[in-house]
Amino acid sequence: MTGIDRSVLAGLMAQETDRFVTTHPRSGEHARSASSLVGGVPMPWMRRWPGPFPLVLEAANGARFTDIDGHEYVDLCLGDTGAMTGHAHPAVGRAIAEQLGRGATVMLPTTDASWVGDELARRFGLPKWQFALSATDANRFVLRFARGITGRPKVLVHDWCYHGTVDETLVVAMGDRTVSRPGAIGPQVNPALTTRVVQFNDLAGLEEAAAIGDVACMLIEPALTNIGIVLPEPGYLEGVREITRRYGILLIIDETHTICAGPGGCTAAWGLEPDIVVIGKTIGGGTPVGAYGFSADVAAQVAALQDHDGIDVSGVGGTLAGNALSMAAVRATLTHALLPEQFAHTVQLAKEWTNGVQDAYERRGLSWSVQQLGARAEYWFCPPPRTGADAAAAVDHELDAFMHLWAINRGVLLTPFHNMALFSPFHTQADVDAHTRQFDAALLALTGR
Repeated sequence: MTGIDRSVLAGLMAQETDRFVTTHPRSGEHARSASSLVGGVPMPWMRRWPGPFPLVLEAANGARFTDIDGHEYVDLCLGDTGAMTGHAHPAVGRAIAEQLGRGATVMLPTTDASWVGDELARRFGLPKWQFALSATDANRFVLRFARGITGRPKVLVHDWCYHGTVDETLVVAMGDRTVSRPGAIGPQVNPALTTRVVQFNDLAGLEEAAAIGDVACMLIEPALTNIGIVLPEPGYLEGVREITRRYGILLIIDETHTICAGPGGCTAAWGLEPDIVVIGKTIGGGTPVGAYGFSADVAAQVAALQDHDGIDVSGVGGTLAGNALSMAAVRATLTHALLPEQFAHTVQLAKEWTNGVQDAYERRGLSWSVQQLGARAEYWFCPPPRTGADAAAAVDHELDAFMHLWAINRGVLLTPFHNMALFSPFHTQADVDAHTRQFDAALLALTGR
């Protein structure tokens, strides 16, 4: 299906693996000596980079980082969006240092928090906000609020969605059944009890699920990103909003990755009208943070729930949520980064990256595709997928691993699990050109033409 000879791919992968091991001896030794870490890494997904061991970071700044072997890389991963503003942003660093000198967490509100709430309201159009330490936590909290407000038990999500490690959303569709997503460990209950699943771009399926009458909320990305970029078809999101309103289902938009579309994410760029918005990591400039915003009507109902004396044990909160350090970091980030003029730069770079990729595979007659969403773009080894299920079925792990390892060996880091690039204000056309050259060379090696 991909147009690539598997024997050629296997031979090239062996060569690139040998090259990686030879040129990264200190990272390799670190992997062998990190005996106190489970699997040798702080988090299990850090083992899922290509090659027999992960790179070990020395320093990161702007759009680049250096590993402990002294190799510099163009970083097109950017902490999987967490560093979309660029690494070690000077203004964010100063704000964090100054706040640390005044205290990091006191369980009291700060003026920074009010400023951040006002700015998020301006960007996304929802008037009331609260904070968490991650978008995962924020999603957990708003699902609870939605069930509490509506009195309904179920959550509705897209097939192959990802909204963090939230049990209700780690699901896929198996025919007309909801089952745990492959690799989900120890779900607390059968996910069919908590969740309904519909295909992206399928309004008929959504109507059928909504009509059952037991769904409290629909949690979506306006474009799928974590199974790869899957864009909405014309009229789909408008249909989602109409159906959810008609059946009394709260619409929650998770902008954690789709903030790449602009300063107010797809919500502002596409004129969407959610009841709740969730966002995380990007707005912290690299510090842990999550935020969730409500429409005026939903905010009033949430406020009524929170007036209850038992709110501190109701599953919403966290001692460090909304801490002074996080709020200072977010204020600095939203003041100096994620601004319209910066998006003009990063979206253009993503366009140039997309053009370079498309030209390379079309010249080889490969039926691949590339999708762009604002400052983010990704190539596929198949025509553009329409649903998450289509995207999942098209994944080619061997070819993915080769393309990533080939790029790493030539100083370019893509987002793991995807062939995805994300651009910061610190990237340049030269960084795009570096990717285009190595991508074109990879296809020449794979196809001989």
